[in-house]
Amino acid sequence: MNTKPHLDSATRTPTRPNGFGLIELLIVIAIVGILIAFLLPARRSAGPAARRVQCKNNLKQIGLALRNYESEYHALPPAYTVDANGKPLHSWRTLILPYLDQESLYEKIDLTKPWDDPVNAEAFQSFVYAYSCPEVRGPKNHTTYMAVVTPNSCFRATKPRLLSEITDEHTETLLVLELDSEHAVPWMAPRDADEALFLSLGPKNKHPHSGGVQAAFVDGTVRFLNAAMPTETRRALISIAGREQLNDF
Repeated sequence: MNTKPHLDSATRTPTRPNGFGLIELLIVIAIVGILIAFLLPARRSAGPAARRVQCKNNLKQIGLALRNYESEYHALPPAYTVDANGKPLHSWRTLILPYLDQESLYEKIDLTKPWDDPVNAEAFQSFVYAYSCPEVRGPKNHTTYMAVVTPNSCFRATKPRLLSEITDEHTETLLVLELDSEHAVPWMAPRDADEALFLSLGPKNKHPHSGGVQAAFVDGTVRFLNAAMPTETRRALISIAGREQLNDF
């Protein structure tokens, strides 16, 4: 059987077989483009919500890691470790790496040398997924997940904190929160938030999520903290034994 295309006797050029031509293809592309244009607004509106959920999961992992650390050492870690001269060495974020499935990274770190010592340079540049809020843009080895370090909060500067010392409701006692990108620090750095910074996070500040920040609590839950939260409520949340009466915040 002759399968060659039929030749028109006048033009002696192949007759195009049935199928999509250039015009039909352009029409299909135009239709697809219109459909994508309709779908884009919905995807944009879902994006921040999805990123907020991912951030919430990060904080849940961090909270669980801290509780597992407490189960092994019978205390929450100090905000940072120090050397014999009192010089800060390593953050609590470094100490809980084994409980975030980061044992191999933890083993590379020399805990007797400062976090920014050349011997720890490789670890310093590492990306730890659980420490990265998807809403924050910045260096991959930075984090915006912070403890609030005070003498009366879950994290003290150089000393562990016993859970038995936290006599306020665990559902109402803040463990770790997130800040905006302007306050990001290298995740290995022994730097966190203090009371003044936490109390200053009002509606006029930048926030990683619309309207506020997320925080992990001692009981393992993660809750959204509205930017308009009163100062008294903020102060009560970081206190471990104030016996404050809190409404639903």
